[in-house]
Amino acid sequence: MDLPPFYVGNLLLAMPGMGDPNFDHAVIALCVHDVDGAMGIDISTEMGGLGLRALLANFDLDGSAVPDTPVLCGGPVEPQRGFVLHSLDWGGQDMVQVDRLWGLSGSLDILKAIAEGRGPSRYLVALGYAGWGAGQLESEMTRHGWFLAPASSQLLFETPTRSRWSRAFAASGIDAAMLTSAPGQA
Repeated sequence: MDLPPFYVGNLLLAMPGMGDPNFDHAVIALCVHDVDGAMGIDISTEMGGLGLRALLANFDLDGSAVPDTPVLCGGPVEPQRGFVLHSLDWGGQDMVQVDRLWGLSGSLDILKAIAEGRGPSRYLVALGYAGWGAGQLESEMTRHGWFLAPASSQLLFETPTRSRWSRAFAASGIDAAMLTSAPGQA
């Protein structure tokens, strides 16, 4: 099955009323999409009470020199597994380059590099991910639930977490305040 190349490197925005509380106002940075399924990181939900410094300390890494940014809830799948979405000025073990926009890393070497001040210049740290089986995302895209929006470095790395959903819609010319939770009929 041929997949449209525009899914990877874009954002999936949860529509109001999609019915899954895991994705209320979610903004998923889509990182992988192939015949086996899709995988992305939710960049719109912070994990309450967990900052980067505490996460680094769990790995015996000194994070005192890095900003104590919030750790994101990357999705409901494998919430104990960590991921870093980052700028492409750093490349390490098992990094996946997502289009020409960002990298995705899930190994401890990126956390060490960040703690030591030699990591990427911009990054988001998340626990867990959003995943879809073969054909599942394509099916969900045909129903009321997801809106595909273009990604940008500004939305990922410079926009406050709680503003990403509405600003991603705005970048597509949509006022999110005007969205309804009921699907329409034509």
